[in-house]
This record gives sequence, C-alpha cells and structure tokens, in this order.
Amino acid sequence: MGSNDSAPRVVVGVDGSPSSHAALRWAVRHAGLIEGVVDAICAWELPGVQGWSAPPVDTEFDKEFAARRFTAEIQEVLGDVPSAEVREHLTHGNPVEVLIGAADGAEVLVVGSRGRGGFASLLLGSVSQQCALHANCPVVIVRPDSKAGER
Repeated sequence: MGSNDSAPRVVVGVDGSPSSHAALRWAVRHAGLIEGVVDAICAWELPGVQGWSAPPVDTEFDKEFAARRFTAEIQEVLGDVPSAEVREHLTHGNPVEVLIGAADGAEVLVVGSRGRGGFASLLLGSVSQQCALHANCPVVIVRPDSKAGER
C-alpha cells in the first residue's frame, strides 16, 4: 500500500459519475478530520465479459486507458493538493465485490448514490445499495448535489 499504512482508511468508490465525485470530496474531507488516508477505488470490467464470443480484447490497453482517466479524474475533482493522502487503486472486477473487499478493515466505505448506469428513476444505484447491505464497515452514501465535503 502507501506510506501511511497505520492510518485509518477511508475507502471511496470512483466511477466518473457526479455522485462519485461528491463521494470522493466527502471521503477526503473526512480523512482529513480523522488523520486518515483515502483509498480511491475504481473497478473496471470489460463490457459483456460474461458470454463473450468475439475475439479476445487487449485488456492491457483498456487498463492503461482506464488508469490514465482515473488519475486525471481524481486530480480534476480534488485539485493538485488534496487535504488527505489519496491512494489510487484501479482493479479489474465487479464493482460491488471490489469495493466490499477493499473496505475490509476500513473506518468507512463512501459511495455515490447513483453511478454511471441504471435507471434515473431509482433512488439508489445497485452498487451503493449492495455495498450498504454487505460491507463490514459503516457505509456513507453521498448524493451528487450534496454540498458536504466540497472545497
């Protein structure tokens, strides 16, 4: 992990959505208050991996592209000097499983209320709902219009 392994961990899911940006800002603010570190998690999957019948896809290209986009997104949301250490983790896998696994032993798991997909009429996204049901630590669900945690 990073240079501050003994500090309390705040795990946050980042997927490019406005609510994940609000969750990232909230997580960094909270980590600053508890002298913790932020583990920013971006889980990526290839579309249609289940039952994929086309020729193999160059997963390294997809991973490199996702890593560059993830780093740029964090810098865009937080600026150059966030108020807490932010460690980036780009992981291949189902977002719910990746976030729940990453949150094991964390102080809190922070997710946005709505991700990039799904139906706009739903109050909670499927990832945030599943994290709230299954995580082994407290879960904070942040709405995209939340002013808490903004700089």
